[in-house]
Amino acid sequence: MLSEQTRSLVKATVPVLKEHGVTLTSHFYRRMFAHNPELKHIFNQGHQGSGQQQQALAGAVLGYAEHIDDPSVLAPVVMRIAHKHASLGIRAEHYPIVGGHLLASIREVLGEAASDELVAAWGEAYGQLADILIAAEAVLYKTATLADGGWSGYRPFRVIERTKEGNEIASFYLVPADGGAVPAFRPGQYVSVRVFLPELGLAQPRQYSLSDAPNGRYLRISVKREAGDDVRPSGRVSNHLHDTLKTGAVLELSAPMGDFVLHEDRETPVVLISAGVGQTPMMAMLQTLVAQDSPRDIVYLHAARNEAALAFADTLKTLAEPRPRLKHALFVEDGAADGRHRHAGRIERDTLAEHALTEGADYYLCGPLPFMSAQKSALLSLGVAPERVHYEVFGSDPLTV
Repeated sequence: MLSEQTRSLVKATVPVLKEHGVTLTSHFYRRMFAHNPELKHIFNQGHQGSGQQQQALAGAVLGYAEHIDDPSVLAPVVMRIAHKHASLGIRAEHYPIVGGHLLASIREVLGEAASDELVAAWGEAYGQLADILIAAEAVLYKTATLADGGWSGYRPFRVIERTKEGNEIASFYLVPADGGAVPAFRPGQYVSVRVFLPELGLAQPRQYSLSDAPNGRYLRISVKREAGDDVRPSGRVSNHLHDTLKTGAVLELSAPMGDFVLHEDRETPVVLISAGVGQTPMMAMLQTLVAQDSPRDIVYLHAARNEAALAFADTLKTLAEPRPRLKHALFVEDGAADGRHRHAGRIERDTLAEHALTEGADYYLCGPLPFMSAQKSALLSLGVAPERVHYEVFGSDPLTV
């Protein structure tokens, strides 16, 4: 338990963190990678180049300082971070390294304002947070390792099939290269993929949702080809996969992780709302409900920029035709309506009121952060209870919408 003095000193830094948080975290990452370049293999350098990781860490540090009196308020966010860390292979021994650079950055950025007492208080507070994350991640590692077909770290998988989903997304069907069992997972979870990029001289991880139902035969990821350049290299891994990953190739995967999952223990209606590549975890949820011959009512809404970006349309049509409980609608911003299941434009509040409102339903959102923020706000304004709205944020964006 942190002392009253420690909590007071940490809370006193909230105004500074609001104003200079990103400056602090940017300095922290530069410092850490300069002294510990081996950590570049763990951290997504695309997010570093775009500034997403720095902003996300600044938000997390601020949130922790604001709730230092009762960190349990942050439990959902902490659990989501723990899943991401376990997927990336962040271990207990990494925390002292990160903590040392964080405290040094506080001194170097704040200068004279960083008294010995303040730095000591943040050291104690960081230690508490590290202990919480280490304990949560230890449980995740143990559970993943002891599961049927489970493992810890990265495991080689072989591509047995590759298919095209629209003009931007490719699906890869993967089986363990060692001939072992395919792991079970919860629909909505993701894996980390690790590839070596010669142009960076680094192994780089990326997290991709599993886009098919658990089936014991294969894992499937569906990867959108992202734009990228030397300044914002976020697309390096996706382009590498699209250009080089052919049938027979081997890819390193982490065990499935993630807390954005279908509530299979409920009998409530399910409303799946996505945009862009955010459709991938929704496909896993939908395919699972179909495989289970679930009696639950299902509404599936998806938005795309244009026809070329529209993926899984034929799959959705095939699944929906024999199932009157599955209602679906596709929204194409630069497309034409067909008068039935395809609509021109975006998913707006009125759209949700017409297509998505179902009494007692659970709502699952995935897509770009502005899209999810808009959908969540619209659902709440239409009377949906906050605890019925579940969402997944790709990348290192803030974890609240």
